[in-house]
Amino acid sequence: MLLAFLLALSAWLLSLILPWWSLAIPGLLLGTFLGKTGWRSFSYGFLGIGGWWLAQSLYIHLANDGLLTTRIADLFSLPSAWLIILFTVIIGGLAGGLTTLTGYLFKNVIFNNRGEL
Repeated sequence: MLLAFLLALSAWLLSLILPWWSLAIPGLLLGTFLGKTGWRSFSYGFLGIGGWWLAQSLYIHLANDGLLTTRIADLFSLPSAWLIILFTVIIGGLAGGLTTLTGYLFKNVIFNNRGEL
């Protein structure tokens, strides 16, 4: 759980000055140093980044009364603006999970550990 919290916090700090893909930097580092197994690394990475992107998406949605998400949902012919938020969380979670998993597997390759996925 510490991995998810640190990942969300560091991704938030980096997002203030770098683009969205900067979440890969703490994902790789934290996955390397704090990852215990492959599944745990992926799930905590998914939870950390997905949770952060959920909070950020909800803030943006509520700050402008859903205007932006409603227009994007109309653009993609989706019935609800909440589906845009759901897709955002899934994409962010997958990006976070895969970067922490990559960090964990990198640690296994470097130190010749045969960890389980």
